Amino acid sequence: MALRLLFDENLAARLAIDLATPYPASLHVLECLGEHPTDEAIWEFARTHEFVIVTKDEDFQRFSVWRGFPPKVIWIRLGNCSTSQVETLLRSSEAQIEIFIAHPDAAFLPLG
Repeated sequence: MALRLLFDENLAARLAIDLATPYPASLHVLECLGEHPTDEAIWEFARTHEFVIVTKDEDFQRFSVWRGFPPKVIWIRLGNCSTSQVETLLRSSEAQIEIFIAHPDAAFLPLG
């Protein structure tokens, strides 16, 4: 299964390119939804197109509880950090992310 991540607008757009090897076919919301999409629009796009949302926004955890999944959500919990730190975290967590995505009952994964 390809690891298709959808990076929220609070993460750098270059992550989709920089992480293309471990996470092919990943996108940043700017590429598919334009600037400042609503959380609802991001959720629906990810659900419809089988993406896992990657965000620093705690609101998606609430969506995960209220609406269930899909989509699944990865919550980056690094606080104020650089794009390089986020990239390093996602690279080092690849095996954990694969297990999370494959698990039939897992909806939300905090990292950091």
